[in-house]
Amino acid sequence: MRHETQIANPFAMLLDPERIAREVECSERLKRLHSRICRPLDKPLIARRGNELDEFDAEIEDSVIEPELDVLESIETMHN
Repeated sequence: MRHETQIANPFAMLLDPERIAREVECSERLKRLHSRICRPLDKPLIARRGNELDEFDAEIEDSVIEPELDVLESIETMHN
């Protein structure tokens, strides 16, 4: 509690980062915290299997979209 009363403005911590690092090292509350390392950019351990959504996505990606005739005609009339 004494640390909270000494620093009324949390932005004041930016002025003395070394003091804050010392306080963190000595903090009993922080020592009691459980921690684990998370690596969100690592590949997932669960293997993905193909499903209906993957098949649908592949079908959409492979399809060719033909423009409608009335759109083509309106483009031609704009250029003429």
